[in-house]
Amino acid sequence: MKSLTSLNLSNAGFVGVIPHQLGNLSNLNYLDLSYNDFSSTPIPSFLGIMSNLTHLDLSNAGFVGLIPHQLGNLSNLHFLNLESFSYSGLYVNNLEWLSGLPLLQHLDMSFVNLSKASDWLQLTNTLPSLLELRLSDCQLPFIPLVVDVHNMTSLRHLDLFGNNFNSSISNWLYSFSRLEFLNLGNSNLQGTISSSIGNLSSLTNLDFSNNQFNGTLPQNFGQLKNLVELSFLYNSISGPIPVSFGNLSSLTYLDFSNNQFNGTLPQNFGQLKNLVRLDFWNNSISGSLPVSFGNLQSLTYLDLSSNQFNGTLPQSFGNLQSLTYLDLSSNQFNGTLPQSFGRLSKLDTLYIDSNKLKGVVSKVHFDNLTSLRTLTASGNQLTLKASQNWIPPFQLESLSLQSWNLGPKFPQWLCSQRRMVILDLSYTQISDMAPPSFWNLSSQFQYLNLSHNLIHGEIPNSPVMLSTLVIDLSSNHFKGPLPYISSNVYMLDLSNNSFSRSISHFFCFRVNETKNIEHLNLQKNLLSGIIPDCLMNWNNLKVLNLGNNNFSGSIPASMGSLTYLHSLHLYDNKFFGKLPSSLKNCEELVIIDVAENRFAGNIPSWIGHRCTSLMVLSLRSNNFHGHIPKELCALTSLQILDLSHNKLSGSIPRCIKNFRAMATTNISNDLNSYRHTITYGDYLPLESALLVIKGSIREYNTILQLVKCIDFSKNNLSGEIPKEVTSLQELQSLNLSCNLLIGSIPENIGTMGSLESIDFSLNQLSGQIPSSMSNLTFLNHLNLSNNNLTGKIPLSTQLQSLNPSSFVGNKLCGPPLTVNCTTNGVKPNNENIRSKAIGGLEVDWFYVSMALSFVVGFWSVCGTLLLNKQWRIMYFQFLDHMGYKLTGVVSLILKTRWFIFQESWLCLERTNTERYYKGIWQLNWDWPYTSFTHFWFPT
Repeated sequence: MKSLTSLNLSNAGFVGVIPHQLGNLSNLNYLDLSYNDFSSTPIPSFLGIMSNLTHLDLSNAGFVGLIPHQLGNLSNLHFLNLESFSYSGLYVNNLEWLSGLPLLQHLDMSFVNLSKASDWLQLTNTLPSLLELRLSDCQLPFIPLVVDVHNMTSLRHLDLFGNNFNSSISNWLYSFSRLEFLNLGNSNLQGTISSSIGNLSSLTNLDFSNNQFNGTLPQNFGQLKNLVELSFLYNSISGPIPVSFGNLSSLTYLDFSNNQFNGTLPQNFGQLKNLVRLDFWNNSISGSLPVSFGNLQSLTYLDLSSNQFNGTLPQSFGNLQSLTYLDLSSNQFNGTLPQSFGRLSKLDTLYIDSNKLKGVVSKVHFDNLTSLRTLTASGNQLTLKASQNWIPPFQLESLSLQSWNLGPKFPQWLCSQRRMVILDLSYTQISDMAPPSFWNLSSQFQYLNLSHNLIHGEIPNSPVMLSTLVIDLSSNHFKGPLPYISSNVYMLDLSNNSFSRSISHFFCFRVNETKNIEHLNLQKNLLSGIIPDCLMNWNNLKVLNLGNNNFSGSIPASMGSLTYLHSLHLYDNKFFGKLPSSLKNCEELVIIDVAENRFAGNIPSWIGHRCTSLMVLSLRSNNFHGHIPKELCALTSLQILDLSHNKLSGSIPRCIKNFRAMATTNISNDLNSYRHTITYGDYLPLESALLVIKGSIREYNTILQLVKCIDFSKNNLSGEIPKEVTSLQELQSLNLSCNLLIGSIPENIGTMGSLESIDFSLNQLSGQIPSSMSNLTFLNHLNLSNNNLTGKIPLSTQLQSLNPSSFVGNKLCGPPLTVNCTTNGVKPNNENIRSKAIGGLEVDWFYVSMALSFVVGFWSVCGTLLLNKQWRIMYFQFLDHMGYKLTGVVSLILKTRWFIFQESWLCLERTNTERYYKGIWQLNWDWPYTSFTHFWFPT
């Protein structure tokens, strides 16, 4: 056995520990123990005595621990592979033992922890024969910036992928003139690509992917004429692609995806005739494709998606007959689809969606596409002209023709597609019935979208027909009862149709079978009856929308079994009774919308205790009464609170300041978070809600996430507007109209800088409009009408641009009202005009002149009386006579006004209306400040 020179035990299934007798094979020069499982044991140090070894492969063999320095005694080694399973535990303290391997040509230590080997480059530089160095994913601490690598001139292959260098690229990397393979991908390298890269003239493979390179590519890139594969995937490189790229005639693989390239493609791009894969996904390249593009006849994979290409697609596309994958989506290509596409007989996948293509597509475009499996062409304005008996040459697995014109007839050729898994024919102007043969085919689908057409008729009532995972038949004219669905369905949207009758059969079908459905939307139909109490096996539901139907009755207790429920929409029906207490089990609720029903009772306090993630609470237009529970203030994520059109009383809780989502932008909640957890979540519609904002009702969906509003209007709320409301500085709409609120508008309302709409109309607010309201620069809807507000309207661009009707029914003056603040008894609280003396003291001449007039008048009268005795006697006799008369008049006035006060109070108690608050009540309590003239001769 000692004479054995070669031992290959690769992938032999060995486990346990390597026997020490192996070290006795002193003549062994080839040893391969790779791909075994040596039970997480260290590499045995006795391997260091096998001095004749030239080839040692210990890769992926389950070794862990410190690599023994004795391996440095193997001075005859040419090949050493210590590659480990992904971060499995091999490590070194240093690499000094490498200096004992002067003949080493191949070194692979991928996934070995070299974080302590700060001198890794200096020591590998001592290996003059080294041809191949693989140190990928080694946790190398840094890449030295300045090193003399003159001993590594033989290096052909350098792989440093997956290290975290966090630096710019070092100039010494450009000095390997014989280097053929360079991989620096995913290494957190930054900065620009130096023009010195032209020195690497022997490169065939270059991978700079997943870094942070920026700037532009140097023009001398064209000197790398031997390049076969080039990747700059996931960087930030900008600027145009250098014209010199046309010189890279050997290039077969080019990946520039997810960068910031702009400009147009060079006209000589067609010279890259050996290209097999070309990927420019997600850049900003513009312009039309050069005609020479048709010369790239070796291409099998072409991705130009998510750019700004425009112009028409060249007819030369038909020359790319090796293509199997073509993605031109999300650009601005216009014109029609070239008929030459019909020559791409090997094409398997075609994406041309989200462009501006228009015109007619006929069967000529598809005649030779026998290999086509995926066709995604949605978001264009193309019209398919094909006879009803056309049978396509392909068998598609995925088809998306959203926004095409396929109508008015239902395309019968679909029934020939026996492998279809994904089908999207939404917005295609079909106004026909779907044939029974199509519904028989539907059981093979995973995704079916026929929404936003005019398809009519009834859906066959068999659960086999609707066993598709995701079904969207919304916004059509389907009628009849709801169809049965299979328990496999994840998402079903039948909204905005004409389905009618009861839903008991739908929910109670196979009542003991657990349903997988997570998203159910039945809104905007003609459904009626009660919700049956058999929801126990629908407990995977996350979204339930039954809004805008004719349902009645109370909510069944089994609704509380939907413990994963995220969104509940029951708006615009005829439900009555109380909200069932079983709903407190639905602790993940983010949206509760039961507006426009007949619910009654108090607002449940458990909403604040249990539904702590709630973001939308809409109880509008019901019969809720009692106080607003303070427990709602625990809903710190609440963004929309609508309690309007109810019978609520009491004051507005001061704890509304706890609505943190309305006070700050730092709350990172997501109304549509369930979409990230539902299979096929990307296909689900966004959440929506009907809100009354700025005086009109609108449906919000795409921006619902951003809306923050409070609506307490049309209730019987009393007391003052709490000043704590001004802490909600991200609130956009505040409606407190049609209540019995008193007091003044909070003085610092101007700090609510996001307010766009305020409605305080039809209350009993008094005092002046706070001057801080002029700071509300986003305000475009304001209604303060029919209150007791007085004084001048503050000056601001926003307030003076509003309609005067926003201020009527008050005692206000100034623009935009035509009432002048100096007439009609309205006296604005203006500051006195003052002048400043030279020394900085202010002299108010009005008060100076008044004091002088008082002095002159006083001494004119009193001085005369002091000097003339006869006049003094006559003056005091006159005062006595007038005193008797005034005593009688005052007595009569007091008796009369006490009578009026008693009558006023009785009327106030009987009617409790705003008219008495504004009229008689004010007259009686303010009478000491009302002049006799105004009292006896009212205006």
